[in-house]
Amino acid sequence: MPVKRLVIPDERELILQFGSREVRLTNLRKPFWKKLGITKRDLLQYYADVSKWLLPHLAGRAMVMKRYPNGAEGDFFYMKRAPEPRPEWIEICDINHGSAGVINFPIVQDLPSLLWLINLGCIDLNPWYARCDDTDRPDFLHFDLDPGPGADFKKVREVALRVRDILGALKMPTYAKTTGSKGIHVYIPIQRGPTQKDVWTFAKAIALELEKRHPKILTAEYMKAKRPHGRVLVDYNQNAWGRTLASIYSVRPTPFAGASMPVTWEEVEEGVKVEDFRIDNAAARLEEAGDLWKPVVAKTKRFDLHGIFEAARPKK
Repeated sequence: MPVKRLVIPDERELILQFGSREVRLTNLRKPFWKKLGITKRDLLQYYADVSKWLLPHLAGRAMVMKRYPNGAEGDFFYMKRAPEPRPEWIEICDINHGSAGVINFPIVQDLPSLLWLINLGCIDLNPWYARCDDTDRPDFLHFDLDPGPGADFKKVREVALRVRDILGALKMPTYAKTTGSKGIHVYIPIQRGPTQKDVWTFAKAIALELEKRHPKILTAEYMKAKRPHGRVLVDYNQNAWGRTLASIYSVRPTPFAGASMPVTWEEVEEGVKVEDFRIDNAAARLEEAGDLWKPVVAKTKRFDLHGIFEAARPKK
C-alpha cells in the first residue's frame, strides 16, 4: 500500500495520529548537524519522505538501535532491547542470545513505527540480515568494502568492480550501494536455506580469493594491526550472526549527512562519489530512479547457494 507523503510541522513537539496510533515527536528543533543547520525535524522528514522505498527493506527484521541523543556530532550508544515504555502497537522480534537470554528487538513495519524509532535519536538504521521467522537463515549475503588508511574512494570503486566480477563468474546477481559514509556495500539476494555460518563461510572464501588475486588493492585481513597500508578491506565478517550494517537509504552521522544509496554498476564505473547522496537530495534521486534494490527483497530470482555448496563437496 503506498505511503502518503507526510509533512512534519516545524514545532518543538507534536503528536501525529495514524488511525488509532499516536506517535509523539519530541525536540524537533534540536540541531542534529549543527554546521549544516539540520535539525531532528529534518531527519524525521527525510525518513518520512523515503519511507515508501525504505520500509520493504526493514519489514520483518529485528532492528538494532544506534542512538545519538545529541545529534551526529555527539556520542552514541547501541540498544537492542525495545525500550519501555513504548507504544503497544510496536511489533517485537524475540531472539535467543544464549547466556544473554532472549532479547526483544523492535521491528519497523510501517511509517508510525519508523518515526517512533527515529524519534529515539536513531540516525542510521541497522536491521538484521535474516527475518524474524528464521533468524539463523539470512536471505542475502554481502561484502562491506571499507577503505583503510591510504586508500581512497576511487580504490573502493575498483574493488567493488572486482567483487562484481568474481561473483558474476558464479552467475550471482550483485547490487551495490554507497554506505553514506566512506565505502560501498555489495549485496547478493539468496534463497533462504543456508545458515548464517554457511553464508559467512562462503563470504570468507570469496574474500580470501579476492585477496589472492588482487593483493595490491585489497585485503581480507580483519585485524587492523595486520592490514597492509593503502588497501580496501573486503569485510566478510559482517555476515556473522547478530552483526548488522547500515541499511539502504539510511542517513549516516557524517559531516556531510550522507545517505546510503543504491547505484548502478555503470555509475560505479563512471566514478560515483559517496558524497553524491545526502539527506538533502536522496529523496529526489528516489523519485527519479525508484528503488534500484527491489530485487534484493523480492521473493523471486534469488540465488541458490546450495548449488555452490554441493559442487564444492568432495565426490565419492
